[in-house]
Amino acid sequence: MDRTMPRFPSFGVRIKKGAFWYYFEPNDAPGPFVKQDISNPCQPVRFREDDGWLVRFYYYGNRISLEVFHAVSDGAGALIFFKTLLAVYLRERGYTIPNTHGIRDVDEPPTKEEREDAYGRYATVKPRREKRGKKAYQNNGTAEPFYTLNVTMGFCSVAALKAKAKSYEVSITEYLTAVLLQVLLDKQHRERPRKERPVALAIPINLRPWFPSETLRNFILTVRPAIDPALGEYTFEEIVSQVHHFLRLNINRQQMQAALTGNVKFTTNRLLQIVPIVLKNPVMSLGYHLAGVRPYSGTYTNPGPFHVPKEMEPHIRHMEVILGQATMPRPHCASISYGDVMEITFAGTMQESDTEREFFRFLVRDGISVKVESNRTQ
Repeated sequence: MDRTMPRFPSFGVRIKKGAFWYYFEPNDAPGPFVKQDISNPCQPVRFREDDGWLVRFYYYGNRISLEVFHAVSDGAGALIFFKTLLAVYLRERGYTIPNTHGIRDVDEPPTKEEREDAYGRYATVKPRREKRGKKAYQNNGTAEPFYTLNVTMGFCSVAALKAKAKSYEVSITEYLTAVLLQVLLDKQHRERPRKERPVALAIPINLRPWFPSETLRNFILTVRPAIDPALGEYTFEEIVSQVHHFLRLNINRQQMQAALTGNVKFTTNRLLQIVPIVLKNPVMSLGYHLAGVRPYSGTYTNPGPFHVPKEMEPHIRHMEVILGQATMPRPHCASISYGDVMEITFAGTMQESDTEREFFRFLVRDGISVKVESNRTQ
């Protein structure tokens, strides 16, 4: 950690509260600290704790973990940081690891490009007026005591998943998205609400493949595949088709550039900039509830395969990814693959476990063997 952190100054920051905005400043406090892993990971970040550090390092046996506050970086940037940390660790153990596959050279200074605001660079077209999605099925449940995060992981074969997705003529991400939508539709139907609402997911999209950038800061947008039961019943094949065509239609350079331009225009609004932060906070909190929580039933993110140099491969068994605590007691889903092992995580503060249970049961019924692990006590 001491060798790696100086190479990534955008991770070595703290959050400060100004009169009009929160902002980052370099954190010159000792640390961040390496701690023994905990049973309930991804706890909320308290800006005045741990000397203001927004990254955490944990170890347990042969497990190395990194937690990153999402305002610091997205999944793609955090994985580059983590990959470099693993390379430095293995070099300290005497192995020769090349600086390839995204691994940064810790003996070189950080580049200006890694710290750029890529949103601002590509906000050049007419912004798209975003339509706020309808209120979605919320998939809430009984809240656990504070600082409790239930984590359930499923491990399965990438080859088996790829073959199954190919049988539907879709990608692995599209297939798993459709499975989660089907499970949530069935769950809502079992609850027999007075009115069934759309089931919708927030799917973060890494923008770097469409807008070349070396930034390690956030550079993502979110798309919203949804199924509305008010339109009638859907077979799973129809859900898969809906997801496939929705993602292919909405994930393109033109659509995403218009969306990110709208986001940038909002943050650079002159009137908004002069509103004091004590007034901004309650308004932004309401806006997050209306636009960030209300239109979604949950989140599913898949940063893709974790590729490393062949010299590192014998030292890594598998990768895991966990989304942090949500503002509401609902589970969120994330997946990542390494070699032929796909790891799928459900994490949340809800006591009930029927979402993840039915998700993995669906995969098994569809012919995909799954090994399940959890930190739940029952």
